[in-house]
Amino acid sequence: MKTLLLTVLIPFILQGTEFAVIANKNLHIESLSISQIKMIFLKKHKILNDVDLVPINLDSTNAVRDSFEKNILDMSRTRLNSFWTKEHYLGQRPPLIVKSVKSVISFVKKIDGAIGYAPLSDTDGSVNIIYKWVE
Repeated sequence: MKTLLLTVLIPFILQGTEFAVIANKNLHIESLSISQIKMIFLKKHKILNDVDLVPINLDSTNAVRDSFEKNILDMSRTRLNSFWTKEHYLGQRPPLIVKSVKSVISFVKKIDGAIGYAPLSDTDGSVNIIYKWVE
């Protein structure tokens, strides 16, 4: 009985939280690579399928943003802040920031070219899931 219980529970214990990079449906994309997503959020790639891209970030206190920066951007907060300080002097601004996951999904749903990220469980069919990762 104990073995059966462990066999059933271990996959749930080991399974992490799933996250997704999401895009407005009008972008007509099914997937992007990590490097393409990184270029979009660092504003090095600004147009896709003839649509201006609008990356959207969560507030810096949000744990989902921490996961995105670690797993997708592969940058520490200090390094990212340094990057945007340098970019500021070149006339670049960081992605827009919203306070909640609900706001990210709503923004991505309504704005052509919008790309954001959220826990996979919070997404629905109103946005395209273009990349997934597990924390």
